[in-house]
Amino acid sequence: MSGRTALVTGATGYIGGRLVPLLLDAGYRVRCLARDPDKLRDHPWRDRVEVTRGDVASGEGLAAALEGVEVAYYLVHSMSGGRDFSDTDARGARHFADAAAEAGVRRLVYLGGLAPEGVRLSDHMSSREQVGRILLDAPVPAAVLRAAVILGSGSASFEMLRYLTERLPMMTTPRWVRSRVQPIAVRDVLRLLVEAAELPPECDRTFDVGGPDVLTYAEMIQRFAKAAGLRPRWILPVPVLSPGLSSLWVGLVTPVPPAIARPLVESLRHDAVCGEDDLSDLLDDHARLGFDRAVELALRRTAEARVDTRWTSAAWAGAPSDPLPSDPDWAGGSLYTDERVREVPAPPEAVWRVVEGIGGTRGWYSWPLAWAARGWIDLAVGGVGLRRGRRDPGRLRVGDSLDFWRVEEVVPGELLRLRAEMRLPGPAWLEFTVERREGRTFLRQRGLFCPRGLLGHLYWKAVTPFHGVVFGSMSRNMAEAAEREARAPVSA
Repeated sequence: MSGRTALVTGATGYIGGRLVPLLLDAGYRVRCLARDPDKLRDHPWRDRVEVTRGDVASGEGLAAALEGVEVAYYLVHSMSGGRDFSDTDARGARHFADAAAEAGVRRLVYLGGLAPEGVRLSDHMSSREQVGRILLDAPVPAAVLRAAVILGSGSASFEMLRYLTERLPMMTTPRWVRSRVQPIAVRDVLRLLVEAAELPPECDRTFDVGGPDVLTYAEMIQRFAKAAGLRPRWILPVPVLSPGLSSLWVGLVTPVPPAIARPLVESLRHDAVCGEDDLSDLLDDHARLGFDRAVELALRRTAEARVDTRWTSAAWAGAPSDPLPSDPDWAGGSLYTDERVREVPAPPEAVWRVVEGIGGTRGWYSWPLAWAARGWIDLAVGGVGLRRGRRDPGRLRVGDSLDFWRVEEVVPGELLRLRAEMRLPGPAWLEFTVERREGRTFLRQRGLFCPRGLLGHLYWKAVTPFHGVVFGSMSRNMAEAAEREARAPVSA
């Protein structure tokens, strides 16, 4: 397989961005087609691929992009709508199919939506079906995979499920919560996409792909709640909400844009259950993650990945259910942030000594009574309180307990990240970064909170008014302490 070239369109999207590193791992040389190549610069795999500029809608750049390619992935969809989006989708598919045939491409692979036969589909689902037919009618053999809800952090359908479940302990819902759906984990979809490149030439057809569970949307909400550690949700379906009104309702409750929510909602009007599983037999690949395990993987590192300030420079470990830095801002769940940056007239070494010496007998540089009260409250509800102190008065290492925090990351002289171990309705972090820019020293302080359920959102709203006093005075007093540290004589 080494040396073979695969072209990926839609690499700036959710599936394409996760498919590329798996193709690289499988031994392919990968070329990405993008209208704006700059949009790919933050992907961890950018330096390992060739990027070419082109546009399927106009056909510009397709001949050059497909030259020498053996397998071409068509992962382009119009989600934002518009009067002529269906015509644009069809035109792009025809341009791509014609250019692939001209270039001698061996196989096309496309990911579409799973929908029942013999029903009137939404405009978006009809367009995706039409694109699949266009590719199948082309001279190049095509594998058209059809999937329903894809379970993974960053997937629009998964994010809609996440936000509805987390934010609404009680909900009045449209009829589509009764629709039967066969969701599939994103890592299973991606594996099948990679393996589909090896199908024999006579395979020129659609394939339904799904996980082992068939659930109603209401059942998915309840099982998501259980996986996320939330109480069971109260669901009351009503028959009056049209898809248009439903998408507006979803837009009010979740950060998923209405232009994306609407096609998602419309796709749920009908059951989305696999009619066959032939691809599993052809590839001898019957392993599928169940719904609960797929959700568990999607939730596992979402908060940590979004908190990690060095995530984008790290090598991606190939976990498709984890978030990517290129995912949209509304993906990955809620993360509240209180950030303060202060210039400090002291060398970085002095600032770092203050940062590393925080807590214990030195306290938290703001409102000692407020911190003590928070510790008493934590003890009263079964938490650890402030009684643990610290292991060493001047040095911290990963894993140390620090009052009601735990040291999660230390980069000496640069970064200290603490994870809260007090009782909270969601994980929280306190982070300090010392930076030197243009000869000036800066202390950056961030408080981060990932709410769990409605209580988590209400908690953050309740404590936000106090952050100006507590966190504001903390960064100011730490800066002043660093100045004093810098002026203090060095002992022999």
